Amino acid sequence: MKENENLDDTSTEGLKYLFGKLFKLDKLFKCMKNEADMENIEISFDKEKFKQVLHYIVSRVGSLDNVGKTVLFKMLYFSDFDHYELYEKSITGETYVKLPLGPAPKNFNHAITELKKENKIKEVHIKIGRMKQIKFLSLSTSKIDKLNAEEIKVIDNVLLKLSGMSARQVSSYSHEDMPWKATGNQEDIDYEFVFYRNPIFSVVENS
Repeated sequence: MKENENLDDTSTEGLKYLFGKLFKLDKLFKCMKNEADMENIEISFDKEKFKQVLHYIVSRVGSLDNVGKTVLFKMLYFSDFDHYELYEKSITGETYVKLPLGPAPKNFNHAITELKKENKIKEVHIKIGRMKQIKFLSLSTSKIDKLNAEEIKVIDNVLLKLSGMSARQVSSYSHEDMPWKATGNQEDIDYEFVFYRNPIFSVVENS
């Protein structure tokens, strides 16, 4: 009888500990969100600059077998968020949404449509088994006159880090980044969450 009582006590204490941890984590996320809201930093979207960044990335790595639409999304996301962590300013001002496969840029389709009309990029659909990969290939030299040296360096570092990842790998990787983890499904991802990143993701820690 005493043995059962001890077992129940242990289980109860374990549950209390677990719920306590979950409560603290939820409280942390709420505090982080409140702090981010209080900052009230206005970030304006620069469409032409976003198109230059997108074309630059496509021209650099778009021809790689593993680089399709999903990988491009993450390259754009980490370029903007890494730059924000370093300089408190996004490169393009783009808004990213939390989707099941990771962060996705809101203005991607519109930018791609314009780049295709300008004959700078072409879209290619490739069947890989039962899956379809959407790729983008550059048709002309990308202009980067709207980008400064610091911005190009951040983008190049992102390409170096992510260009060898598959869509599945880069999605899983993005799911561990604090801005994505701290955001609700289908919600816009707040740039301020980069300041709560794990050291593994922090570009400040690793610079």
